[in-house]
Amino acid sequence: MTINHNYFVYILECTDGSYYVGVTNDLEVRVEQHNSGYYPKAYTFNRRPVVLRYYQRFTLIE
Repeated sequence: MTINHNYFVYILECTDGSYYVGVTNDLEVRVEQHNSGYYPKAYTFNRRPVVLRYYQRFTLIE
């Protein structure tokens, strides 16, 4: 039996005009993490604030 979950592929636009693509199971929390600088080594850390430009929900991560 397959258990379905919510996964999101998302695209963020950074302040330098570049884009970041990621995958998460909690879109709202993940975007907030990008904007808060939660991960100092992340690509978006020095490119904040970021803007969510696109997302798509999937039930299977594959």
